[in-house]
Amino acid sequence: MTADAVATLAERAEAALAAVGDVPSPCISICRMDAASGFCQGCLRTIQEIAAWSRMGEADKRSVWRAIELRAQAGFLIPEGDRP
Repeated sequence: MTADAVATLAERAEAALAAVGDVPSPCISICRMDAASGFCQGCLRTIQEIAAWSRMGEADKRSVWRAIELRAQAGFLIPEGDRP
């Protein structure tokens, strides 16, 4: 995942957290789990978060988006040489 892709994901997280109504899915159809971190390379969710998404209430979905935002800000999945 590039630094730009992570920044975009962080921006999507901010928008999702600010949205009124239905919370959108973080999925961008890049469904590959990173073995080292345990996060999806497309959306930075864990397999447990992905599996439970459709059964979550709005508050839980917002919690997942907040976790994604924090993971993105921390630079998870950005190659070390590409980190700002």
